[in-house]
Amino acid sequence: MATFTDLPSARRFDETTHARLMHEAKEASSIEQAWLYPEAAHVVRQLHIKPDLQTHAHMLGLAWRTRERSEAAGQVLRLALVPLGHLSGRLPLGNPGRSTVSAFEPLPVRPDLADLIAQARTGETPAA
Repeated sequence: MATFTDLPSARRFDETTHARLMHEAKEASSIEQAWLYPEAAHVVRQLHIKPDLQTHAHMLGLAWRTRERSEAAGQVLRLALVPLGHLSGRLPLGNPGRSTVSAFEPLPVRPDLADLIAQARTGETPAA
């Protein structure tokens, strides 16, 4: 399990990048994009409890709107686990936060998410 000491650069929270990714999630033109942006935002905000909760709440709302019951259940579980993970300092770094992956497994950041994060950091308009 990854801990706070595994990725010191991740301790800095880039609020602007997170906000851009969440804005794009809300403006997405497809369901696929609507999921990709909060996944990228999840990676960016991983070590900070308030945006972590906000991102999972957004994912829960998206799962509810798209009638993805298993995803909604997974997000409810993750919302319950967020405080525990933050209190213990044991967070699955790089994990995109979806119910399709373990809530406990650290993962390498997927290339598609890394690209979205890089675009958001530079303020580039994402590709449609």
